[in-house]
Amino acid sequence: MAAPRRPKDDAPPPIALNKRARYEYFIEENLEAGLALQGWEVKSLRAGKAQITEGYVLVKDGEAWLIGAHISPLKTTSTHVVADPTRTRKLLLHRQELDRLVGAVERKGHTIVPLRLYWKKGHAKLEIGLAKGKQSHDKRATEKDRDWQREKGRLLRGRG
Repeated sequence: MAAPRRPKDDAPPPIALNKRARYEYFIEENLEAGLALQGWEVKSLRAGKAQITEGYVLVKDGEAWLIGAHISPLKTTSTHVVADPTRTRKLLLHRQELDRLVGAVERKGHTIVPLRLYWKKGHAKLEIGLAKGKQSHDKRATEKDRDWQREKGRLLRGRG
């Protein structure tokens, strides 16, 4: 049996994806951030029980926070720990990266969206994107282009 295929850029397999972000926003820059997690959250991530579609990143007091992401607690979580699935989690970034993000959000009107949650050398990482919102005509153009690429692939396969 063949091993599962990995993406071409050899990126680690994701725990959670935010496919909606690329539909709603123009992603201009990607950054990798660490996450400050509790023990039960790490166990839940290992089980793949995370959802970042509703999440967003807020920069406050010189720190970045992940808000609205949902990590479902496992049934085997300790009884003495009160698990809050949607708690605010701190993002671990270098000061230069934070300063650049703050400048882009405050001056240029960008927003920061979570794109992908994955493991890297045993640590949970979150890929965040510096994004600018799309208008409805931009979304229609994106959808039209995606449909054309799909149709083009069908035509080329049918011919060969």
